[in-house]
Formats: sequence, structure tokens, C-alpha cells
Amino acid sequence: MFGASDGLVTNVSLILGFAGASPGHSVVRLAGIAGLVSGAFSMASGEYLSVRSQRELMEREIDVERRAIEANPVEEQAELQQIFEQRGIEPDLATRLAADLMRNPDLALRTHAREELGIDPSNTGSPWTAAFWSLLTFSVGALLPLLPWLFTSGGNPIWWSVAFGGVGSFGVGAIVGKFSERGVFRTAIRQLFVTSISAAITYGVGKGVGSH
Repeated sequence: MFGASDGLVTNVSLILGFAGASPGHSVVRLAGIAGLVSGAFSMASGEYLSVRSQRELMEREIDVERRAIEANPVEEQAELQQIFEQRGIEPDLATRLAADLMRNPDLALRTHAREELGIDPSNTGSPWTAAFWSLLTFSVGALLPLLPWLFTSGGNPIWWSVAFGGVGSFGVGAIVGKFSERGVFRTAIRQLFVTSISAAITYGVGKGVGSH
């Protein structure tokens, strides 16, 4: 939803900004297509690099923890025992739990990573999956206000872009509101308002620049 929202706000603003300057149907269409493609791949590459960097950092921290377990098992067992006691487990039970976990290196590593680092070694994220979904959701959002310019060959279907962008914004906001339980209508109106302000400003700038 956040990728779709970003694509929608970005491209409806870009399209209306160009349309405000009245450069011609084909120019606005080209600008919208360029905004969709460049924005989608920018989002995808940024998400890929972000998740890849985060994953590499996590893997390094996990590897450090793995070496610590191998080199200093007694100290690591004591750390586990202390963590369990801080969670409210009785000392005797915490001692037994820590000892049992340390007998299984993989289980000990997962427990240390979760309790000390807040990391699940089996789920460090896929940069390719993150990139794909960022590209897809941004493209869907950016496509909505572009549709009227793709299926017409002339004229100035600006109000269709406004309508598609408005309906899309309201829908994205409603979905976010439903899942966040913050109120469907409230978040839908908020999304529509923010999109409208962005689009109105860029349209005004385009109209002002295009008139000179």
C-alpha cells in the first residue's frame, strides 16, 4: 500500500504539473510514462540496496554470535541464563534451560540472535522480493492517473486524471485505515487531501511556468 501510495502521489502530481503547462497530449503522456518507469525502478533499486545492506549487517552480527558460542560456550550460557532470569524465569529453571539450549549449537545461536540482537537468523529478508514488490506496487499506483492519457490520442483528459487519482487515493487510504484500524473514512480522506495538495501545487507551478 505504501508503494502504491507513493506511485500515485508522485505520478498524479507529475502529470498534472505537465498538463498545467499545456505542452500537448503526447508530452504529458511521455512524462507520465517516464515518471512511472523511473519511479518504479528507483524504488526497486533503493529497496534492494536497503534490504541487502540490512541483511549483510544481520549476517555479520549472527556470525559474530556464532563465533562467540564456539569460542566461549560457558560465557554464552551464562548470558542466556541471565536473559532468562530478566524475563522472570526462576534461576534454577533458567540455568537448566540455558544448559539445554547450549547443547544444540543451532538452537543456541537462534536464541542468542533473537534475545540479544532481535534477529531471526532464518528470516533476514530477501532483497529481490522487496525490490519486486516495490516495483510492482509503485507501478500500479503510478498507472492510475496515466490511464486517460494512454487510451486517448488527443485533447486534454486532465479531469480524468484527477478523477482516477482521487479514487485511487481514497481507495489506498481506505485500505490502510482498515488494516491499521485507524478508521477507514478518516485515513481515506487524509490520503485524498495530501494527494490533492501535492497535485494542486505542481499543477499551479506547471501552469505558471508554462505561461511564460
